[in-house]
Amino acid sequence: MADLLEAFRSPFLSSAFLVGIIASISFGVVGSYVVAKRITYIAGAIAHCALGGIGLALYGQRVLGWQWCDPMLGALLVAVAAALVIGVISLRRSEREDTVIGALWAAGMAVGILAIKKIPGYVQLGSWLFGDMTIVTRNDVWLVAMLGLVIVGVCVLFHNRFVAVCFDEEFARVRGVHVDFYYLLLLCLTAVTIVLLVRVVGIIMVIAMVTLPAAVASQFARHLWQMMVLAVLACMFFVVSGLALSIRWNTVSGPTIILVATAVYLTVLAVKRLFPVGRRQ
Repeated sequence: MADLLEAFRSPFLSSAFLVGIIASISFGVVGSYVVAKRITYIAGAIAHCALGGIGLALYGQRVLGWQWCDPMLGALLVAVAAALVIGVISLRRSEREDTVIGALWAAGMAVGILAIKKIPGYVQLGSWLFGDMTIVTRNDVWLVAMLGLVIVGVCVLFHNRFVAVCFDEEFARVRGVHVDFYYLLLLCLTAVTIVLLVRVVGIIMVIAMVTLPAAVASQFARHLWQMMVLAVLACMFFVVSGLALSIRWNTVSGPTIILVATAVYLTVLAVKRLFPVGRRQ
């Protein structure tokens, strides 16, 4: 507890905690849709494509002198673009969906690494891949807060339509819901959500934060809104506990958070298996 209180006195560490806590709201809400729709693999591809945007933005900023070219902006633009491309291909099914997703997954990582390697001097690639609390700034807190408000606002506004898309597309089409549009919108929200926590847990680890809190919540919730509330609380717990342990043990923040989340998830599964309480209705 003393380590945690001391961390909040540091501007860098307090920013990391605030980003994690604020982003947990978006992760809990959007992650519940992702788990319900079973599109975790698509979310993973979007997350890895974001590294390409980060690498290109860093190259533009440090080599070409484009100071406005922030890595988070690059990650956001490329992640949304990847979401739209994957979504359109998924809807049209003109190509093997898994092949295209795998190609974009690998290409995004490759572009990001190549761009970063072309930058003179030292660039902390590991901090973008696995997270680093010390690179989180107050500007990141404001950015995450604003994007989070947009995400939650859109989810509240179109919640019923997202539910229809997640659980029964055919029925939604019969009722006149523009399924394709809301599916693409959900993928774009997933892309924005992924970018929110990149600095804290990293590109490789962030996909776990989209799915694990919602997966834990699904073991206790009977309705989607309950799943969202529990997922938000679970995500906050994972982030705060992981960051606190990473400070105490002097470890990288991203993997520590994910290990906490994984340990809780496996524990919940084991307890539910050992002490079944009947099937959820």
